Amino acid sequence: MCSLILIYLLILLKIINMKKLFLNLLVIFICSVVSSAQTAPTKYWIKFKDKNNSPYSISIPAAFLSSKSIERRIKQGITIQENDLPVNSWYIDSVQNTGAKVLTKSKWFNAVTISTTDTSVINKIMKFPFVVNVEKVTKYKKKNIEKDIDIDFSENNAKKNEEKKDQKDLSTSQEYHYGKGKNQIEMLGGIYMHNHGYRGEGMTIAVIDGGFYKVDKLSIFDSLWINKQILGYKDFVSPNGNVFNEATHGMSVLSTMGGNLPGQLVGTAPKANYWLLRSEDTNSEFPVEEDNWVAAAEFADSVGVDVINSSLGYTEFDNGYLSHTYADMNGNTCRVTIGADLAVSKGMIVVNSAGNSGNDNWKYIGAPADGDSVLTIGAVDPTGDYAAFSSIGPSHDGRVKPDVVAQGLNTYVVSSNGSVYTSNGTSFSSPVMAGMVACLWQANPNKKNTEILDAIRKSASQYNEPDIYLGYGIPNFPVANKILSEFNTCCKPSENSFNLFPNPFTNDLIVVLNVMNNDKANIELIDIKGKLVFSQENYVLHKGCNYIILDTLNKINKGSYIVRIRTFVNGNSFSHKVIKS
Repeated sequence: MCSLILIYLLILLKIINMKKLFLNLLVIFICSVVSSAQTAPTKYWIKFKDKNNSPYSISIPAAFLSSKSIERRIKQGITIQENDLPVNSWYIDSVQNTGAKVLTKSKWFNAVTISTTDTSVINKIMKFPFVVNVEKVTKYKKKNIEKDIDIDFSENNAKKNEEKKDQKDLSTSQEYHYGKGKNQIEMLGGIYMHNHGYRGEGMTIAVIDGGFYKVDKLSIFDSLWINKQILGYKDFVSPNGNVFNEATHGMSVLSTMGGNLPGQLVGTAPKANYWLLRSEDTNSEFPVEEDNWVAAAEFADSVGVDVINSSLGYTEFDNGYLSHTYADMNGNTCRVTIGADLAVSKGMIVVNSAGNSGNDNWKYIGAPADGDSVLTIGAVDPTGDYAAFSSIGPSHDGRVKPDVVAQGLNTYVVSSNGSVYTSNGTSFSSPVMAGMVACLWQANPNKKNTEILDAIRKSASQYNEPDIYLGYGIPNFPVANKILSEFNTCCKPSENSFNLFPNPFTNDLIVVLNVMNNDKANIELIDIKGKLVFSQENYVLHKGCNYIILDTLNKINKGSYIVRIRTFVNGNSFSHKVIKS
């Protein structure tokens, strides 16, 4: 390339009779520019030995954690630990002084990720007594990158609020017109939760993804901007980047949670607050993205996030020798998995897609979906059946994965032109679930993250007989809410069993029925005079535990009743006395 430029310049400069000296200088300059453009940085992960002589102290957490982050820990009895302390600044300065560029920092791993074009820099870093490990996490791969653009968040937000100040708040109504996305939220009992006032208010969700193209412009996100529900955004791939010029993936993911376009698509948590965090470089796949993910999760922790949605997964990389194996999916090997479990240990809930490898040679879940503390989400079709692309379990050490499932086939999302259309992937079943997790936690603000997760699994359709495809099955969030607030039991898997709660009840009654085979049933409510006051026919029962919500009993009179259930196939009959108070 340099030689071609030289030839062109010789012809041009001969024509215009420029001096030879100027020609030589110009050629040298251009060749040096071309040469530097072809030399690109390699990225490395640098792990430090300790946090000795840190200016921070675990006894003064307000110096490095937000009040919301500290409050989250206090509510759940979580202590501040050494891995909460920032990385020593003088370690970082020493690394930077070698000529390396520090990209991200990790206090949980006591490490930094750097980039450099000079291998001698790495030799210098390895000689530092406080450095214990240096690991290459990417090899440069040429790609087309648009120029990064700096955006001042406060000015951008103020401008949007000024432009939209006369628009109506789309989220004030108690009842939503869900439009095309009704099935994906109704499957989880989300409409019931919304109608009871749980729409994500007061909860903060971090969306860790590959970009949020046009989220600052599309009308489906207007209410998030108007109500200042987007708390901020940050790019961990290109620190000065504009996340709204990057990939569309995060945009579609966000629409399933925070979207609010009545009559077309309403998300599962339209009143939650959001942080938009870019960790994924969609042009390539290297382990450095795991480090970006950890940095994003640490940031989410520090600003007080409650729920992380991560529609990302890591298995195989562009450089094959860096790739993971299924044996690595044991919950304790991949850095991103360890980071996700650490995030949960700080009191957050991490909701992660299982992956879309069900039809591939890999077929299993990826990382961090293999984390033992991660709520891993598989995909089903609109009828609740397994979607063939959804990655399967178990984890390599035999744990149930995925944990639960949601609609990931023909899921409605927003497109870059603002229209609502269907898309497929656990990338979308995960945020559908994450929004509901936020609503459930809103309803039970004094519960620990582990209690929320436990109730979600217990409420699921095949809790007693999980499998490698659906895990514990499709959760029922109204039931999970009841488990957390009033009732803490599940079916007996070895026998037909029947229970109900709460008893006495005021409005809603939940029937808990375990059956040994798939069946159908009629459900009846009979008063003390033998009069039938309520019936529900042909209710489909799945083998295992079934939670049946009777939410239309608010108009019946107070008094004693008998709930009777009769199954069709097996001819079983159950009855239980209940009191309406």
